[in-house]
Amino acid sequence: MTDLQSWVAPTCDGLADLLASAPAEAWDAPSLCEEWQVRHVVAHMTMPARLTPEQFGAEMAAAGGDFTVLSDTVAARDAAMPLADLLDALRSPLLHAWQPPGGGAAGALSHAVIHSLDITIALDRPTVAPRGAVVAVLDQLAAANGALFGVDLTGARLEAADTDWSWGSGDGVRADSGLLVALLSGRTLPDGRALPRG
Repeated sequence: MTDLQSWVAPTCDGLADLLASAPAEAWDAPSLCEEWQVRHVVAHMTMPARLTPEQFGAEMAAAGGDFTVLSDTVAARDAAMPLADLLDALRSPLLHAWQPPGGGAAGALSHAVIHSLDITIALDRPTVAPRGAVVAVLDQLAAANGALFGVDLTGARLEAADTDWSWGSGDGVRADSGLLVALLSGRTLPDGRALPRG
C-alpha cells in the first residue's frame, strides 16, 4: 500500500503549479467552499506551514475553542498575503509533512485532496492530486458513510466514471472520482449537484 503521506506533496505542489500559471483573477474566483474565494482556501490549506503549534493554540483560544471560527479568521486574514508567499506555503516541506492532531496521514491527505478539489473543480481545471490519492480519500469518506461531512448516503450507490471505484447500492450517482470526493465532502458542484444532508 502506498504511504498516504507521500501523496500530500505532489497534490500541494501540483496545485501551486496550476495557480502559478493561472491568471491573477483566478485567486478571487469563488471556490466550492461556501463564501471562500480560491485565495481563502489556499490560506486555510497552508495554515500548518505558517503557524507553530503554540501559535495555533493561541488562535484556537482566541476563537473560543471553535475551529470553524479559527478557520474563517485565519483564512480572511492570510488570504491577503502576497500570492508568492501563498504559493511558497503550498510548496513548504512543513505542510507536506504535517499531520492533523488525531488525524494522522489519512487526515493530512484528505485535507490536501479535498481542498485542492475545492479549487480545481471551481476553476474547471484538471485534478492535481494523484489518482490513487483521490481514490484513497474516496475510500475514507465512504467508509464513514457520509458522517464526516454530514451527508446522507441512505440508498445511494456511488460510481466513479474515471476508475473502477464504486460503493453502496441503490440510486446511482456517477461522476469522476474527484467530483465524488467533493460531493461526499458536502460540497455543491458547479452544475448544482449535491448529496442530501444527514
